[in-house]
Amino acid sequence: MKQFFSYIISLGPAVMMPIIFTILGVCIGIKFSKALKSGLYVGVGFVGLGVITGLLTSSLGPALNDVVRIYGLNLTVFDMGWPAAASVAYNTPVGAFIIPVCLGVNLLLLLLGCTRTVNIDLWNYWHFAFIGAVTYFLADGLGWSFPIAWGFFAAIICYIITLVMADLTAKKFQKFYPNVEGISIPQPFCQGFTPFAIVIGKVLDKIPGFEKLNIDAEGMKKKFGLFGEPLFLGVIVGVIIACFACDSTEQLINGLEKITDQNGNSVLPPFLNGCAEERKFAGGIPAILGLGIKMGAVMELIPRITSLFIEGLKPISEAIRELIAKKFGDKKEFYIGMSPALVIGHPTTLIVSLLLIPVTLVLAVTMPGNQFLPLASLAGMFYVFVMVLPYTNGNVLKSFIVGLVVIAAGLLFVTWMADNFTSAAQAVAADHPEDQAVKVPEGFKAGSLDFASSPIAFLIYGCMKYLNYIGAGILTVITIILLAWNRKQINKAN
Repeated sequence: MKQFFSYIISLGPAVMMPIIFTILGVCIGIKFSKALKSGLYVGVGFVGLGVITGLLTSSLGPALNDVVRIYGLNLTVFDMGWPAAASVAYNTPVGAFIIPVCLGVNLLLLLLGCTRTVNIDLWNYWHFAFIGAVTYFLADGLGWSFPIAWGFFAAIICYIITLVMADLTAKKFQKFYPNVEGISIPQPFCQGFTPFAIVIGKVLDKIPGFEKLNIDAEGMKKKFGLFGEPLFLGVIVGVIIACFACDSTEQLINGLEKITDQNGNSVLPPFLNGCAEERKFAGGIPAILGLGIKMGAVMELIPRITSLFIEGLKPISEAIRELIAKKFGDKKEFYIGMSPALVIGHPTTLIVSLLLIPVTLVLAVTMPGNQFLPLASLAGMFYVFVMVLPYTNGNVLKSFIVGLVVIAAGLLFVTWMADNFTSAAQAVAADHPEDQAVKVPEGFKAGSLDFASSPIAFLIYGCMKYLNYIGAGILTVITIILLAWNRKQINKAN
């Protein structure tokens, strides 16, 4: 059974989701060809998204590594990135059985009328496996009996809280984003930031005059023209980061001096000619402009890629709504739980994520208590804002402030969770020595922005670590109250 589910996970979302969508489509009465086409669109969307985020990581990574080297920004918690975190999650005893356990919980809650969401986003079940794996090693270190049971306890608590939050935010999500009727987002990384968006948004609204700063992505384009375009901002931020990756201004000057006119003369102003004594820079300007163009390409291509998800999802979503209406009339309403990748191409998400990348690096090296320097994880910055935007109405400034707060808190969460994340990663590396992605460099601890920075993850981890059995009891009570309240809301709506 472990090998079976490990094999399914190894297929990845680009293969898993087309299969799931095709089977689901046929089961709800869609023609096989149409269901297959919908599934393939979603699969192609995942492939495209992987290519684009891979471009971001491969382009930005070397420049950021140079920034770390030049400015001596070495911290003790190593950024494993979300792919390594997912691998750690699925290759532990908890992760091996997380899919059937969570599907069973989802079915039970649907039958009891405690949730409306059918969570088919199987790939992102690794988030529940991750907190389960970290708790498993935490319980083992604390000497608790049956640590694997505590691991599954944490995973199930996280799953239930996420399902309830997906139900509660579904209407707001569907109203803000176009073409997502009948969809909810049962992904705990995204849902963990929703309370921050609500609370911070209300606080900001009480500041006199703040409403005048209500500018969304389209408003930025109108007010700032080209400078408000995600494409142009991507180019600018890429160029700035590349400039900081230069060892010195002498290198930049040297790169400029390689640009000559048709007669072979330098095009630099006379006062810059020859002012750099050392000539170490092999091609500064191409590298700087190249990173700018690549960052701009990421900003421009992500919305185009994510439109494939919507195109693939639409026939399935419409068929499900028709089936529910036919069987239950207006008395029942269900949501299909999908990946947040559907909507990460929103312009405000792109702009705010882009602006937060350099700010996050500054926070990481200046904030007291932090030991985590995010590098590989920065490609996942887009997912922070999926559930923030519906509550900030796409306001760029408000979303940026929310992002700033949650990232600052998230860096500390990653630092505090690093010991048990490291234990999990080392155990997986010992069992799978061929997987270099999960190997923690000597002298470092393991960390990742996704999912270790999530408030939901740290709520569960913190209760278990600092309050022990009392914390487990508190989590149980919170979860039961949420389920009862959600069931009451569902019954009231019906």
